[in-house]
Amino acid sequence: MPNDPSSTAWERFQAWCLSQGQASPATDIVTLYAYLQHLEDQAVDKDAIDSTLRALDRALQERGLPNPLSRPRAGAEEGRSPTPRKAMTRSVSQGSEARRATPATLRPNSQVPATAVELLQEVPEEDIWLQGQRSEQTRRAYKADIRHFIRSLGIHSREELRKVDRAAVIHWQRAMEADGARPRTIRRRLSALSSLFSHLVSRRLADVNPCREIKRPRVSRKRGETKSFSQKQARALLDAPDTKTLRGLRDRALLSVGLQVGARRSEIVRLAVKDFHQNQGYWSLHFVRKGGEDLSVSVNPQTAQRIHDYLAAAGHRDDLEGPLFRPLRANGQARDPHRHMHPDMIDRILKKYARRLALTHGFSAHSMRATFITTALDNGASLEDVQRDVGHADPTTTKLYDRRGHNPEKSASFFANY
Repeated sequence: MPNDPSSTAWERFQAWCLSQGQASPATDIVTLYAYLQHLEDQAVDKDAIDSTLRALDRALQERGLPNPLSRPRAGAEEGRSPTPRKAMTRSVSQGSEARRATPATLRPNSQVPATAVELLQEVPEEDIWLQGQRSEQTRRAYKADIRHFIRSLGIHSREELRKVDRAAVIHWQRAMEADGARPRTIRRRLSALSSLFSHLVSRRLADVNPCREIKRPRVSRKRGETKSFSQKQARALLDAPDTKTLRGLRDRALLSVGLQVGARRSEIVRLAVKDFHQNQGYWSLHFVRKGGEDLSVSVNPQTAQRIHDYLAAAGHRDDLEGPLFRPLRANGQARDPHRHMHPDMIDRILKKYARRLALTHGFSAHSMRATFITTALDNGASLEDVQRDVGHADPTTTKLYDRRGHNPEKSASFFANY
């Protein structure tokens, strides 16, 4: 039924998850918390949030998905746990204990129904902080960084974590240096820990941020570390897939999007068929960039033709809501038509063809992005245009990928002949 409220709620939740970098919706309590924050940020009124929660509750039940909306509130008396529907009718303003236990963004003036309050009391602030990072890549990296800190110091509880002092952070930094961690890695890990403690301090769950006065390793602000391909190597990569097979046509098209459009791997896998469209007479791709920004980018005619060839062979050109690039079985046949590829698959595909060209070390999907930026700038594109098309907020970030200043052919080593 097209107008079924539960279906509509589910579609909106799916769309929001996609905008947050999730290839498929997660229905854990932290994700649902972030979704409720999103509704609040959109100034959705209490009654509308109430209806949305009811509809989403039904949608999760109908699909047999994990559904924390339906479970009893933690700590409620046996046999007297309020059901979500009954609890949803209550106002946040009922009870000072709920107000004190709830983040400031969800206090009475936010008009969020009591169900959300009861649910969110179970969410630790550390998880709330992590989910608050809008980029999936950032969430994944920060999670690994905090885990590294916890393991390194042998921390066993949230209480221990929140009492960490500056000396412990310095010890961690020195241990990373002794283990040979790169300065950029150490700097990123310290940034992750500092971000977490800034959140905890703002919530009055930690007294100070122990990272505030820690001197972080210096890293180059002029050039990044991502390796790029030469134009000859990029040409060879695009010619490597077997265009007589569906897999080869798919791989050539997505490699072209990476090398000739400069998209991130997460942006490539999130593309839907409808995102390949014409804009002012030019074939374009619509991306949801890091941070949720929407951008339509006109693409190289070679890229457009490669996508057309792939869609013609795959046969899903008219499935506008479905994924553009789809996973394939070992026999080359398509899998679930509604399933997006995982971002790691872009890395594997690139490395597969790189190995065939004897490019066996140091390259990743991000190398395509660095190659695109360098090639576009080298061929006359302006820094502002490249910055806009790759979705960088700051031109200095774009410059980090620019390899024009590094010409291997002019290495001083070639002149040191003995």
